[in-house]
Amino acid sequence: MPRLIPLIAIAVVLYFWFKSRRARAGGPGKSSRSRAEAAARLGLLPADRLDTEEMTPPQPERTALVEAVRGGDWQAGAAYVEAAGRDWYERRRRISRLADAAVQDDAWLLAWRAERPEDPAAAAVHANALVYLAWEIRGSKQAKHTTDEQFASFHRVLAEAREAFARAQELAGDDPSPFIGELPLAMGLGYPHEAFEAIWAEIEKRDPLNYLAYSSGLQYWCAKWRGSHEEALAFARRGADRGRPGQLLSVFPLEAYFEQESYDSDLNPQTFYNRPEVVAAADAALADLAEAVKVLDAADPRIAETRHMLAWILYWQDRYEEALAQFREIDGHIGCAPWTYSGDPKGRYTKVRDYTAAEVLKARGA
Repeated sequence: MPRLIPLIAIAVVLYFWFKSRRARAGGPGKSSRSRAEAAARLGLLPADRLDTEEMTPPQPERTALVEAVRGGDWQAGAAYVEAAGRDWYERRRRISRLADAAVQDDAWLLAWRAERPEDPAAAAVHANALVYLAWEIRGSKQAKHTTDEQFASFHRVLAEAREAFARAQELAGDDPSPFIGELPLAMGLGYPHEAFEAIWAEIEKRDPLNYLAYSSGLQYWCAKWRGSHEEALAFARRGADRGRPGQLLSVFPLEAYFEQESYDSDLNPQTFYNRPEVVAAADAALADLAEAVKVLDAADPRIAETRHMLAWILYWQDRYEEALAQFREIDGHIGCAPWTYSGDPKGRYTKVRDYTAAEVLKARGA
């Protein structure tokens, strides 16, 4: 018996290691072609029809807006922001969208700022555009694959952005947008924790449960940036505990777990994601999602982000029917985490989705 116990322990370790390897590879005895056929049988799209740039289907309003401002109609951009009213989540989204458009061509933004130098929306768009430009200069590769020249330009543009945010915040009034926009700057320039908390205090005065604020704040607290796994999870749980049903702040603990698993190559995802606290977090997010679909527009990005993360987590928890329900809703547009954390987003997505489809059919005896 004493010799048997170590053998059993080794067998258990090998079982979970093999199961993890099987899940990542797509399963023994099943070719990727047969799994793709399973996905097709369930009505899911072939790989060549997956959009890796967008998270949701592009909205005609968004396309028309970008075309209008790039054509010089800055008034359309100004009206677009103002139409959000005091919906701070939506206002922040619209400012971000305009800032993204300004990275490639800012002639219209310069005209807007010249005509209305005290316009808080124009100031916020300008500050955010500088941040987006800086990240485009840096690129998405790890630091060891980023040149000194890229880093120098990255930090120079971020320094300009810091001044621009200070001006936008002076004009902001009770709009939290320019404070939320500064959070990625805090991440990139390495603000100390006290400086982050000062910005966060300004956000909480204005909109304490803002989804986009928690999304950016979580990144700051991740181990890969300015915090740790423990700090990121504590921050995420704080939002989830305070959020009302349907606000979808419950997704952030899942994102914190995902960030930890992505960062720590020694973790076994099969065992990590099946810990009771992660299973409970997935259940909470599913319940929150059920409430959100009753009150939010079906195209709301918060719903899509939650579905994408749930699909990943539920897959690792072997909850294939529940994962499939999410894949049915998100299939076609996969331009977000967890897929974009791979060098091959389409490959990661189809591997997980198609394996899920094959397991569902097997369980159904089909």
